[in-house]
Amino acid sequence: MASVHEIDGKQMGLKAVNIEIKRAVEAGSQVVVRNAGHVHGVASGLKRGVVKVMGAIGDYAGALNDGATITIEGPAGNYVADNMTAGVVVVDGDAGYCAAPYGYGGTTIIRGNAGDFSATLNKGGTVVIGKDAGHDVATYMMAGDVIILGNAGENLANFLIRGAVFVQGTWKSLGHNTKVVEVTDADVERIAPMFKAHGIQADPRRLKKIIPETDKPFYAKTDAAKPECANAPAAPPAPAKPAGKGVN
Repeated sequence: MASVHEIDGKQMGLKAVNIEIKRAVEAGSQVVVRNAGHVHGVASGLKRGVVKVMGAIGDYAGALNDGATITIEGPAGNYVADNMTAGVVVVDGDAGYCAAPYGYGGTTIIRGNAGDFSATLNKGGTVVIGKDAGHDVATYMMAGDVIILGNAGENLANFLIRGAVFVQGTWKSLGHNTKVVEVTDADVERIAPMFKAHGIQADPRRLKKIIPETDKPFYAKTDAAKPECANAPAAPPAPAKPAGKGVN
């Protein structure tokens, strides 16, 4: 059994916390981080390891994850699991604005609510929101699965390009280039084991599935042969990141 290395982040900044996390992971230890709610970018850029954050955490937690298993036993700030390529990020509480954006792979589980623009530009990751989701979730989604077990806000899956969005509850409105279809046996076979692995009590057969109406959402057809970009609806603005909170 791996040893456990504990970090008290109360008097530490981002660089010091992450250096200690990476050194402990390289030594083969599991990591527990406490008192780091003021720190942004905790456990970012890891390729392996097991990290548990006790309590609330700041923005960009688990960003650029490339293989680690990161559990946040509390709420997460904005941009949790940003640009993830592999691994698992679990948030036991709510997540803030734009949770799990730009993901190429891996799995993000948010057991609470998630803010506006979550799963924006998802490119292949799996994102599960255990309760309600805000507006413009899964905007510009290009691949992967986004699963919402509560209700969703306005413009759900706006300008959906590829991939699928699943909702157990209802939504205020669907975005451009979306249509609702039946969940398939293949969907159930893919989703059910993931639910079981993460202790999610939900039946994939009860989900409503949203997919793209066309693979060219930025073009509006003026006739059967020629799409006309000029007549397409205006795309929403990309979510703006707060100044001074990037991961360095």
